[in-house]
Amino acid sequence: MLHLLLADAATASCPTTAGSGGGYMQFMPMIIIFVIFYFLMIYPQQKKMKKHRAMVAALKAGDSVITTSGIVGTIKKVEAGTILLTISKDVDIEVTKGSIGVVNDQSAEQPTCCSN
Repeated sequence: MLHLLLADAATASCPTTAGSGGGYMQFMPMIIIFVIFYFLMIYPQQKKMKKHRAMVAALKAGDSVITTSGIVGTIKKVEAGTILLTISKDVDIEVTKGSIGVVNDQSAEQPTCCSN
């Protein structure tokens, strides 16, 4: 009789092999959330940064640009980390390459507000 009680106590304290795969299943929701987070937040941001770096690397003298602070000007000179930007006649400012927001495409058709 004592032998049966000890056997029941030993099997009750040991986990069964049927539940041994549960360790991976506990982390599955966190893994799925991370994958969703990556594709909704991290990947688009990396793609945007890569596109901006390519745009900055392609800058040349004569390009019309808008800085991230809203200053519109024409590139006079491109240096290693900075750009000399002409914003008015005889007014040049030096800005970092990273502060260039967009390159103005003056050949693109400008939208008109009242064309009926």
